[in-house]
Amino acid sequence: MLDLTRPEGTEPQDFHVTRRTATSMFFVGYALAAVAADAKPVTTPADGLIIEEVLIPNGATNPLPAYVARPKTPGKHPCVIVVNEIFGVHDYIKDICRRFAALGYVAVAPQFFYRSGVDLPALTDFAEIRKVVAQAGPDQVDGDVKATSAWLKAAKFANGSKIGITGFCWGGAVVWRAAMVDPDIKAGVAWYGALKSLIPRAIELHVPVLGLYGALDQGIPQTDVEAMRAALKANAKTGSQIIVYPDAQHGFHADYRPSYNEADAKDGWVRMLAHFKANGVA
Repeated sequence: MLDLTRPEGTEPQDFHVTRRTATSMFFVGYALAAVAADAKPVTTPADGLIIEEVLIPNGATNPLPAYVARPKTPGKHPCVIVVNEIFGVHDYIKDICRRFAALGYVAVAPQFFYRSGVDLPALTDFAEIRKVVAQAGPDQVDGDVKATSAWLKAAKFANGSKIGITGFCWGGAVVWRAAMVDPDIKAGVAWYGALKSLIPRAIELHVPVLGLYGALDQGIPQTDVEAMRAALKANAKTGSQIIVYPDAQHGFHADYRPSYNEADAKDGWVRMLAHFKANGVA
């Protein structure tokens, strides 16, 4: 627990943890269970950026750790919550945050699996990884997303009226749910997130979601994709749409994995930024 003595109450900066007082809260390197031996991942420099590791109040005894990248330039910047894959926050997720920050966003990647106490990216056994991930139930995760939105709204460097969310794999499903339950989210972009349990809930979407999926995905059948498309249409969710890349597998944006598809990853990134801009997150 942090000891907070500010008489007028706590502010976001009270939860910042610098490397002068603690070692990094996050794994250094790429998720060992998925990294390709010949991978050449994108590496975004931190020049002109502020990189922080923070603790976000979420009602739990131990607050929610998060990696933050933001521009050094003064002012209130639009925000993106970055939701990790099943491997937690590792160098790929951190780099995505820096990519957003280089474009003028405050990017926050919460460590949703921190309650387990397991250094998830260091695991190589998928069965063990799934056990940890299963401990993070939807209600708990949705609450952590809302806590992150509230933290951004209170931050002096963030424009709390312009909060978007994007997520990959496990995080893609989190995006769809956030667009249903978090009133502070303005738009979402879901990269190959599971759909089956969310199709009946399409009516709950209160902001538009762009879904980016691969036709060769062995875990998300095209029948689910088509069913979600039909549900979006039936419920008049005209701002939401799903793009399917014919030659893409699951994880096609993950530039450290064998499934990486550079052309589709770049196209999806452009579409994501356009979606955020069109919906007030820019």
